[in-house]
Amino acid sequence: MKYISTRGGMAPAPYSETLLEGLAPDGGLAVPEQLPGVDAARLESWRGLGYAELATEILGLFATDIPREDLARMCRAAYSAENFVSAEIVPLTRIDGGITLVGLSEGPTLAFKDMAMQFLGQALEYALARRGSTLSILGATSGDTGSAAEYALRGKDGIAVYMLSPQGRMSAFQRAQMYSLTDANIHNIAIDGVFDDCQNLVKELSGDLAFKRAHHLGTVNSINLGRITAQIVYYFWAWLRASDDVPSAERAGFEVSFAVPSGNFGNILSGHFARSMGVPIRRLVLAANENNVLDEFFRTGVYRPRGADDTHATSSPSMDISKASNLERFIYDLVGRDAERLAGLWRELDAQGSFDLSAETHRFESEFGLVSGTSTHADRVETIRAVHAATGITIDPHTADGVQVARTYVEPGVPMLVLETAKPAKFPEIVAEATGEAAALPAHLADLLELPQHVTELANDGAALRALIVAHAESDDRQGDPGQPAE
Repeated sequence: MKYISTRGGMAPAPYSETLLEGLAPDGGLAVPEQLPGVDAARLESWRGLGYAELATEILGLFATDIPREDLARMCRAAYSAENFVSAEIVPLTRIDGGITLVGLSEGPTLAFKDMAMQFLGQALEYALARRGSTLSILGATSGDTGSAAEYALRGKDGIAVYMLSPQGRMSAFQRAQMYSLTDANIHNIAIDGVFDDCQNLVKELSGDLAFKRAHHLGTVNSINLGRITAQIVYYFWAWLRASDDVPSAERAGFEVSFAVPSGNFGNILSGHFARSMGVPIRRLVLAANENNVLDEFFRTGVYRPRGADDTHATSSPSMDISKASNLERFIYDLVGRDAERLAGLWRELDAQGSFDLSAETHRFESEFGLVSGTSTHADRVETIRAVHAATGITIDPHTADGVQVARTYVEPGVPMLVLETAKPAKFPEIVAEATGEAAALPAHLADLLELPQHVTELANDGAALRALIVAHAESDDRQGDPGQPAE
């Protein structure tokens, strides 16, 4: 299995190399030359596997350059009882209205990003050791990616982390999770702007090939294909668990739908890949918040990202994104994997701020199963309140966006699985507004908000960011930090 760029300018590369590369040299994103297929018999043969074993099977279809015993060891280390609270790793919980929550927040940072990041931490360290190299991770976060990446990569040999976050745009808990870390290889940088500004800086420096090579820059945002492939696993897992009670003769055609709170389109893209591989998924329901650029696109076919001034600060802050990086991978499939046509669309986007694929809108649902909707603050509050009143279960605001939009698409006989995003304790204000009391923090994190925080504030400026990375690299080199980026 080799990987190419959506824009056609990258020689086919193995899985391990794409993990270290991040953004492709031509500015595109890495995709498989061809997605592997999984037939009904093979899918059924995986029913009795634990999560780490299933991850080994599915990731083994993508990471063909990694020996199976090494991959199995990394998956066991990633999806272990030490990292995840639930014995199942990903539990399924039925709530009201025919909806089931897929529990993706059982990991160390209480957010779904742990599901991919714990594996990626193992895989990056492994790939670097095989190459005898080091890596400087440059990432952007709207809330949960940063902490999940830092907890997965803290203390890892040969890795330094530079994580950009938007000043004042995350919850107090999210800031505390990141900024309280004291590991020498972790560098938190608060950018004067919104998430899209942070993401643009990552792309700017990743597109500067001389700087990227000199400082061995890589990414752990969902532009990193390793995260997308690791997220595919829980779509398979959720279908297998949802169909456990279905008579074996009826399982092959047993469809489910997934509702996915979406900001950067990475999570739902993994569902698109899982569906393309053979998981019987009827619909993929994209749930947006007030920053509903993606909902607009899937309703009209016009993709029109918004600027920083038009990106709202909402009560589901991890979705406060107006330019979704991973949409490019879906558009690549939509245009028949035509790299030249895709590159033309992105040139059009750069030139005029939008592109129009309204002629393709009929295919979104009929061919790809993709539908969408928008949820507001009032919707989130009412959904959290209603779910809590009906079941005693408290959900976070992003999951509430998913549940709210999912209700529009529930069908008799088709389980609606909503991907849980985070624990409600990370967002106490809206939970208290909805239920009258804030969700309690886990005991082991009770003092998190009181810990000293360490962050560097920086202007939204590529030159300033380059200078900071150079200064840290020189300092680490003088001190012999094992996480130093190699020259």
